Amino acid sequence: MNKLLWIRLTALSGALAVMLGAFAAHGLKGSLTVQMLETYQTGVLYHFIHTLALLAVIFLPLNERSLHWAARCFMLGIVLFSGSLYLIAISGISILGIITPVGGSAFIAGWLLLFTARSAED
Repeated sequence: MNKLLWIRLTALSGALAVMLGAFAAHGLKGSLTVQMLETYQTGVLYHFIHTLALLAVIFLPLNERSLHWAARCFMLGIVLFSGSLYLIAISGISILGIITPVGGSAFIAGWLLLFTARSAED
């Protein structure tokens, strides 16, 4: 696992989560329905949570292969789950909702990979 690469990707993800959250709070509040704003904010929440999870994964004393796959799953989940919610809220194209569960499944897979991960010493 290239830790420096993952630190940079995580930092970018965190910055993007802050920017997208601020965009919702200041730029979208008057232009989206309450339901669409909630959809967007759900994307931001999961984006933040899994960015923090990525940060933790980088430094866990577990088998690097397990950590690498968990990190990949979290990043994929951010892109697919949160990304689809952002797009649904902004565009109103609800068919994009078929992507959201795939991202949610990636999040679940990441957590399960952490659950089954081995110690770095194994």
